[in-house]
Amino acid sequence: MDTKMTFLQLQNYIDGKFVPAKCYLNSYDPSTGEVYCRVPDSDNEEVHAAVNAAKAAFPIWSSWSPQDRSRVMNRLADLIENHLEEFAQAESKDQGKTVTFARTVDIPRSAYNFRFFASSILHHTTECTQMEHLNCMHYTVRTPIGVAGLISPWNLPLYLLTWKIAPAIACGNTVVAKPSEMTSVTAWMMCKFLSQAGVPPGVVNIVFGTGPKAGEALVCHPDVPIISFTGSTVTAQRIIEKSAPYCKKLSLELGGKNPAIVFEDANLEECINTTVRSSFSNQGEICLCTSRIYVQRSIYNEFLEKFVESTRKWKVSFPSDPTASMGALISEMHLAKVRSYITKALAEGATIKCGESVDTLKIPPNNQGGYFMLPTVITELKEESCCMQEEIFGPVTCVVPFDTEEEAIEKANGVKYGLAATIWTRDVGRTHRVAKRLQAGLVWTNCWLIRDLNLPFGGMKASGLGREGAKDSYEFFTEVKTVTIKH
Repeated sequence: MDTKMTFLQLQNYIDGKFVPAKCYLNSYDPSTGEVYCRVPDSDNEEVHAAVNAAKAAFPIWSSWSPQDRSRVMNRLADLIENHLEEFAQAESKDQGKTVTFARTVDIPRSAYNFRFFASSILHHTTECTQMEHLNCMHYTVRTPIGVAGLISPWNLPLYLLTWKIAPAIACGNTVVAKPSEMTSVTAWMMCKFLSQAGVPPGVVNIVFGTGPKAGEALVCHPDVPIISFTGSTVTAQRIIEKSAPYCKKLSLELGGKNPAIVFEDANLEECINTTVRSSFSNQGEICLCTSRIYVQRSIYNEFLEKFVESTRKWKVSFPSDPTASMGALISEMHLAKVRSYITKALAEGATIKCGESVDTLKIPPNNQGGYFMLPTVITELKEESCCMQEEIFGPVTCVVPFDTEEEAIEKANGVKYGLAATIWTRDVGRTHRVAKRLQAGLVWTNCWLIRDLNLPFGGMKASGLGREGAKDSYEFFTEVKTVTIKH
């Protein structure tokens, strides 16, 4: 495709049909900086049409048995897997990540999300108790809620969208989803397979557009009683405010400023390899990425030397390069934001050990207009520095020494976020002590990003509201009622 002359033009997916939009936005290929796609700029009218379609489909879909819904979801997973390479190429072009990352992480996990919740919905149980002295029996019933509004971010576009759609429809709800306007293509591609998988019209509706227009229309719609959002803490605050008059049920998965604590007994080789990956995977554009590394002072110099050496081997290249470790950041504006933190750090007297402003970025001529940046390691920062306190959401991490276990815990907890943390130690007792005191919803020890979808996922403090996982998603996407019978 010659992106200078012809653009892929997306349409909203409403009531089982693709519907042209009234207005469109440009979407850019992050690896070239050129427009390659046009995305609907939807408003109240288009959101309302999608909600009406979802509302009309709800009585039928919610009456389907879990087994029937499960079969449809597994067929959809099959179709995604059968077209894995097409999805991976589109995801890479849409978001700037490497094709390899999309091929091995994003798309397989998107299919797995449907498979997992298609299975888990078959195994949920309800409660039953008896009060024999009153000759009464109590039992609980869980029922789907209605139309779920799902708002997903740009960093893992299909992965995080399917993580919302799968449990919502598994539980019998219908959905109106709004992906990020910057990364809409894989969601649009998935819509092509919904009817083929057997999803009835109106069960899944996708409306493309911006947060202030399409997103806010969805949040404020009186017929959407439940909102699941993944994105920034600032946007979540607005969602809370705008949804408050309707008393909507909310799930908010927000930002992080995730610490890694490296104790002197850590396996350094394994720690460094994993921590480079946890810091810079997907250009550092994962809410779970490590952005603060606290290293016990006795091994600080050794760790820093080896960590910087390993970071310099983390290759930045065009996304289709099979040897690339990292692709392009999502947008020109976001690249400027991430670079501004390097400028602030230098102004505060910090030292850049590698990456931006120190090393030379080598990108092919065809990609010179792309939004590339080298992975960057910063030292000699104070805890109150914005680089230590604010979510940068890019390939930047800060390395700081500590002396005692108590000091490490205090520093790790010293931010407003509490999403994830990583501990590196061979001391089992220390693992339990530190993990219990860390203010984070997820704590990994000697590993990173190992997930079991049966278990809760979510953060503390400004990192979110609610939990996701098999049991938690089931409870979020259903209402519970207690039935009492006197014999």
